[in-house]
Amino acid sequence: MVTAQPRKQRKLRYNAPLHLRLKYLGAPLSKELRAEHKRRSISIRKGDMVKVLTGDFKGTEGEVELVNLKKAIIVVDGVISVKADGTEVPRPVQPSNVVITKLDLSDKKRELSLKRGA
Repeated sequence: MVTAQPRKQRKLRYNAPLHLRLKYLGAPLSKELRAEHKRRSISIRKGDMVKVLTGDFKGTEGEVELVNLKKAIIVVDGVISVKADGTEVPRPVQPSNVVITKLDLSDKKRELSLKRGA
């Protein structure tokens, strides 16, 4: 079922199963990676290097430490908030607000998918 109603779009996204939520974790590639792999975007994985484009941490580069499918967020090394008691906690980032600067190609399946897409 395909619908254009915003309320149904939100409902489908909120109730989507985990194997479909991977679609929501895509991020654009940097210009160099875009030219190299002939793709515009790819799903983010743990170990990728990203640069934050918007928000308080704009310009911060770091490695992806955590990918949360349930909440559709990522945690980037170096993006932290300080609580009132002084403890530091990681601040979640939306995948659409980052650009991938270096891919983690240690997984053979990811290499094959990049070649297949080119």
